[in-house]
Amino acid sequence: MGRETNDFDILIVGGGLAGVSLACALRGSRYRVGLIEQNLPQPVAGWDSRVYAISPANVDFLRDCGAWEHLPRGLVTPVERMDVHGDAGGWLAFSAYECGMQALAWIVEGGRIAQELWETARRQSNVEVICPAVPAALSRNETSATLALQDGRTLTASLVIGADGVNSWVREQSGIAAEIRPYGELGVVANFHCENPHFGVAFQWFRDDGVLAWLPLPDNHMSMVWSTPEANAQSLLACSEDELCERVAAAGQHQLGDLRLVTPQAGFPLRWMKPETVVASRLALIGDAAHAVHPLSGHGINLGFQDASVLAEMLLALPDFRDCGEVSILQRYARVRAEEVLLVRGATDGLQRLFRQGRVPLGLLRNAGMSLVGSISPLRSMLARYAAGLY
Repeated sequence: MGRETNDFDILIVGGGLAGVSLACALRGSRYRVGLIEQNLPQPVAGWDSRVYAISPANVDFLRDCGAWEHLPRGLVTPVERMDVHGDAGGWLAFSAYECGMQALAWIVEGGRIAQELWETARRQSNVEVICPAVPAALSRNETSATLALQDGRTLTASLVIGADGVNSWVREQSGIAAEIRPYGELGVVANFHCENPHFGVAFQWFRDDGVLAWLPLPDNHMSMVWSTPEANAQSLLACSEDELCERVAAAGQHQLGDLRLVTPQAGFPLRWMKPETVVASRLALIGDAAHAVHPLSGHGINLGFQDASVLAEMLLALPDFRDCGEVSILQRYARVRAEEVLLVRGATDGLQRLFRQGRVPLGLLRNAGMSLVGSISPLRSMLARYAAGLY
């Protein structure tokens, strides 16, 4: 793939899941695509502590990209049911069978899907992987964008995609302001072996110390994501193996019996982020560079994949004479994505705020509302299908 020219149609800055999936989605197209990343993903040894719940709509997208079918089936776990518990007796359950779906979501280790997407991108004749590479300067004019790298190379393109995360260098270089609000929480993650089988059930508890999720993994393992205030997060990170297993089992009401730690706990800060725009002349933002939401709904990576899916579909539909960097095209992408991003950002932020309020009357109301929704089958199905992207 060693192309001599430094001229591209599209430069994707950032090789995370959203960026590399966009490169894969453009396979076989007329576009010359450059994928810029500082470090290649490393092969996964053992369990990866970061896992993702991939919605059915995005499974279809990854299948169209050529990556999904290459994942070993034994490393992909369907979520057949989800049990959601409030902090004062509220309860809500979603069933894939009830909603007419094969699975509510598919749980995949982050490193596994990243590795497969990268391998898929590297097999594409129209994609050049430029790695290791560190961007140094970005400029744009009416006809093209120019990206200078720290090693002295200069790349030009009709369109630059910022897929470089919440602290996006591309967004900053382009002068796009963003409102970033820390939640004062960490997402603490770890994987466990469970005494009792999980039967493909995902669990979530809204607690007074945050939101605890257990996601099913193969061979009677589960992945924990505990979104919790920093003080509690630091105490979890400082726990010994035995202490952590007991605290997590107790917090989850011992639903899966005794736990045994298989990957050490790790934490990452949680933030809300909204840029003033996701497009500009010769520029579009996708993934976490375009939005950051609370992980309580598992929508973060699904929003990023849908960004890539929508943008790729629009670019592939353009006739040959159209310039892929035209701002009118990019504005259409922004309009299409605005509704879902607004809904998810607002809903997750609202839920996080609602369950962080400790007042008793509000607690009774929110738990009663949860139980009411859980008692109405058509409403449960509608919510589940919307979350799955089947709308």
